[in-house]
Amino acid sequence: MSWFESFVLGLVQGLTEFLPISSSAHLRLTAAFAGWHDPGAAFTAITQIGTETAVLIYFRKDIARILSAWFRSLTDREMRSDHDAQMGWLVIVGSIPIGVLGLTLKDQIEGPFRDLRLIATTLIVMGIVLGVADRLAARDESGGRHRVVKERKTLKDLSVKDGLIYGFCQAMALIPGVSRSGATISGGLLMGYTRESAARYSFLLAIPAVLASGAYELKDVGEGHVSWGPTIFATLVAFFVGYAVIAWFMKFITTKSFMPFVIYRILLGILIFALVWSGALSPHAGESAG
Repeated sequence: MSWFESFVLGLVQGLTEFLPISSSAHLRLTAAFAGWHDPGAAFTAITQIGTETAVLIYFRKDIARILSAWFRSLTDREMRSDHDAQMGWLVIVGSIPIGVLGLTLKDQIEGPFRDLRLIATTLIVMGIVLGVADRLAARDESGGRHRVVKERKTLKDLSVKDGLIYGFCQAMALIPGVSRSGATISGGLLMGYTRESAARYSFLLAIPAVLASGAYELKDVGEGHVSWGPTIFATLVAFFVGYAVIAWFMKFITTKSFMPFVIYRILLGILIFALVWSGALSPHAGESAG
């Protein structure tokens, strides 16, 4: 991998990680369209450490408060009813599905799941799911001629059951094209949570999963065409770009619809299918050397 490739892929990772359009799919597609080798699941997981570091900094006050309350709840029974302490436990509970499935499906994640036809399918299907969830949320927020405004849930209403459902939604993102934020935000909206609450828990829930996955994949750096230097460089680029994107996205979701992302996902999925079916793009482009 050249330094230019690592810069472009780091830029793509930073731009797409927090948007509901799938960063892993865009890394895979960028390499395929450019005629580069597939960067692979290990490179994707490690560069996500950069964007997740941006989450740690952006939500540093929330994270510090949650960690403090959670550690105190281990020895203080009264603290176990504290919302921040409960959030700590709910992040742990929500992280179980992706931890189990990530290890179980490791070979599929690094192989069959990177087929461009599967990526196109998940882009379209999850785009439709996000669109439905977005419309339901908009209907509750605005009411209508024959409906009253319906109050949606916040993170104070989060239960163990909902936390696990969020966790299974996050685990779906093991398939490129699903999108971690897209799946968890869609799940949250369908369960009746506000846009901001769904996004906030989505980002907090991703922290242990992404950091653990990135650390696990460190052993594979240096194998194939991906070396340490370009990987670290791409991770740094992803961090700086990702921090700017997350700040923008948290403001965007409070007033805007997800429909632009829905349309983009569906059109991109259709484009991939058209290119594959016409023979212009191999569904396994770059894989053999990746």
